[in-house]
Amino acid sequence: MASKVTLIGLDQAEVGNVFRYVTPLQVCSDCKVKGACFILEKGKLYRVSQLREKEHPCKVFNQDKVRVVTVEEVQEEFVVPYDKRVQEGSTLNIEGMGCDHITCNFIEKCNLLHNKEDLKIKISKIERKAECPKNYDMRIISGTYATGKK
Repeated sequence: MASKVTLIGLDQAEVGNVFRYVTPLQVCSDCKVKGACFILEKGKLYRVSQLREKEHPCKVFNQDKVRVVTVEEVQEEFVVPYDKRVQEGSTLNIEGMGCDHITCNFIEKCNLLHNKEDLKIKISKIERKAECPKNYDMRIISGTYATGKK
């Protein structure tokens, strides 16, 4: 995966740190270096792969500074209904299941609770079968958000 140069708070600027880019903040609209932050894609997970020496002032982070870092997108795990479309290397549109089995270990991933919309993902690997208490045939897959969505 391609790396990107961006800015991150000093307290988060550690090689290996994983974070989710949520959204550009309104308070950032007047920042001179906002383009370096806004290069990341909403909702994606990133891992800091390299620290750079340069720091910049910032109104958002708790130490009032950000550091220049190199990041790479991190693969995520998803739980999806298994059918012939679930193939390694394929792109798949997934939507929340609407499951109400609240004691299930996978309820957040099946219902896409931390996503505001349906997703388009590129499947890297089919990891294993997910044990579903409702006996649905579900698979745990790893992948990344496909271009143009999320």
